[in-house]
Amino acid sequence: MFENQECLYCPFKSTAAKTLNSEELSTLGANCAQASFKKGDTIFKEGVFTSNIVYLKEGIVKLHIDGPSNEQIIKIARGPSYLGIPTTLDQKYNQYSATAIEKVHACFIDIHTFKQFVHENGKFAYEIIIELCKNEVNLFNKCVNRVQKNIRGRVADALLFFADEIYKCDKYLLPITRTDFGNFVASTRETVSRILTEFSSDEIIYLKGKNIKILDRKRLIIISKTG
Repeated sequence: MFENQECLYCPFKSTAAKTLNSEELSTLGANCAQASFKKGDTIFKEGVFTSNIVYLKEGIVKLHIDGPSNEQIIKIARGPSYLGIPTTLDQKYNQYSATAIEKVHACFIDIHTFKQFVHENGKFAYEIIIELCKNEVNLFNKCVNRVQKNIRGRVADALLFFADEIYKCDKYLLPITRTDFGNFVASTRETVSRILTEFSSDEIIYLKGKNIKILDRKRLIIISKTG
């Protein structure tokens, strides 16, 4: 269900939105709509026309592209964060899909309103550029890790990523399936399951179903760096 969102008092404002004055926030509120999504719902789809910037207020999503043989997860993101800015500003069609992997609340901001803020508010534009730069550096690091690290290092990376970037806690419920986990680290479900079992046997992590607890962070970091 879509409804107008009062942006002035929103507790999930982005760093960029915090630079807007009350008049600009009123304009933003009049030109965006909020929607809620259940786990597995598509937030936006690759190849579909778009006229909105998506702002993820709460929840976790996977961004994925249809490759030559199967789907490839390119990023897992947690709100609050923007989704799709690089492609939406320059393209008329989504260049990848976003799917909720837990309950999600998101705002759809009219692209023309968003561009107006970028053109007229230097502080807003600066914060958007900073976010894009951080995302690009993270993507570059991920590409290097996929190419140069062995599978044990990549699985360790992923476990630390969920602990540090997504949940900010060493104990969490893995939000994705083993198949998606394998996709995320450029491997297979079977290999990921084997590595997780090995980590559990070596008492590096506690593992029960999707329940994960990092028991020996120091060893996990060493594996992340060296495999």
